[in-house]
Amino acid sequence: MGRTKVDIISGFLGAGKTTFIKRLLEGRPDNEKTVLIENEFGEVGIDGGFLKDSGIDIREMNSGCICCSLVGDFSKNLKEILDKYRPDRVIIEPSGVGKLSDVLKAVADAAEESGLENNSAVTIVDAKKVRLYAKNFGEFFNNQIENAKVVVLSRTDIMDREKIDESVKEVRKINPDVKIIDTPVNELSSKKLFEILETDGNFEKELLREVQLKSSHSHEEHEHHSHEHEHHSHGEHEHHSHEHEHHGHGEHEHHSHEHEHHGHGEHEHHSHEHEHHSHEEHEHSESCTCGCHDHHHHHHHADEVFDSWGSEQMPPVEEGKLREILEELAEGSDYGIVLRAKGMLRDKNSDKWIYFDLVPGEVVIRNGEPDYTGKVCVIGTKLNTEKLEKAFKS
Repeated sequence: MGRTKVDIISGFLGAGKTTFIKRLLEGRPDNEKTVLIENEFGEVGIDGGFLKDSGIDIREMNSGCICCSLVGDFSKNLKEILDKYRPDRVIIEPSGVGKLSDVLKAVADAAEESGLENNSAVTIVDAKKVRLYAKNFGEFFNNQIENAKVVVLSRTDIMDREKIDESVKEVRKINPDVKIIDTPVNELSSKKLFEILETDGNFEKELLREVQLKSSHSHEEHEHHSHEHEHHSHGEHEHHSHEHEHHGHGEHEHHSHEHEHHGHGEHEHHSHEHEHHSHEEHEHSESCTCGCHDHHHHHHHADEVFDSWGSEQMPPVEEGKLREILEELAEGSDYGIVLRAKGMLRDKNSDKWIYFDLVPGEVVIRNGEPDYTGKVCVIGTKLNTEKLEKAFKS
């Protein structure tokens, strides 16, 4: 048996933790055994009933709050659960009045002897009350956001975009790099919610890896062909060899740039720009922990240089306007030399989501399932980031 994954679903009382968990559990793999640990603050576990109906084993620990003084008891109870159920995954719903950092510490302490893997820490936040809670419950509220891998904004279905953006900015003040879900949870598939827990969700890193792979293959092809040509030249004459070597190198540069057309990032609606410089593009992508807010990167790999710009929490867009922007990007323009662009945006005139994929000279637009937020990424060289920002956000 492998290590048991632990997902912590945190949030203040009434934020919507139970609703999120119920939705999440619908998307878990059929063959995965899951144990839900509810840690109610008080004597009665009010949510146990309907969750039992979902087939999930529940162990309520109403004797106290694990994120306060019962770290020892928590470890003991958790070990009993692991011994009894042998689960693949444990979901912990701690009390809404404690610190997420204490819950994480309790799990880390228990993990040393119980074979646990801390998979994710999610905080559910009532988007209508971010500023109020930050003011009135500063230390406890901020701690839950500071230590989260993902923040889910609830009640965004009854808010306009401007108010949602204000809430996003408040969350960013507390944790600039956290992934933020602002699409209403009831619009997201259970499978999509599960994916959020299982991946780092870094849109840019995923596409940069794609670029790296293409670029790496291009270098390998060049080196292979170059050696073949040099071997040929020794058997013939020097002039022929130089022709081949020159030809091979030129082909490589052209070929490599053609294949260097991937990448993109997840970024946020607040103005937050980074520049990262690295001699090894691979090292950058692995170590880059910036969240998915607005940013601009320079990536260096061998002799190639490319930039990336991306943003999250993007506003809804009209499909016609989006198509015009993408056609300009694909055909070459003063946006810079665009090698790859990708995004998922809500349609301004309907409930649909628009997915787009761009390579030079070709744009594909289709409808897709709702994503956790609107996001765009552009990869290329000499990108005009100010113009890109204005085009996609105005």
